[in-house]
Amino acid sequence: MKSVFMMMALAVAALAADVTGEWKATAEGPNGSMERTFSLKADGAKLTGETVSSFAGKSTIREGKIDGDNLSFLITVKIQDMEMELKYKGKVVSKDEIKFTTEGFQGNAIEWVAKRK
Repeated sequence: MKSVFMMMALAVAALAADVTGEWKATAEGPNGSMERTFSLKADGAKLTGETVSSFAGKSTIREGKIDGDNLSFLITVKIQDMEMELKYKGKVVSKDEIKFTTEGFQGNAIEWVAKRK
């Protein structure tokens, strides 16, 4: 019985997208074009790392999850002395591209396209 569960766990991990590495993302926001760098580390279904942007600084990825080609995580950013939590949801579209949606920025969803560096 244990071996069946181990095989299932390995199968799930094998299906997870390989997103470990550096990614450069761009998006059009309410005030123009934005860039963000993602440093991602996948460990089975767990996603960790950090993000860096010129307008929001560095943020640690929390509650990161990978399910096949889908991933999600939270970050907290500080903009003009105001902290906000942003929720990212993404889909790996190829080995070198991820499309993200950010929720939580002034109530607007922002679409990001990240390319592997």
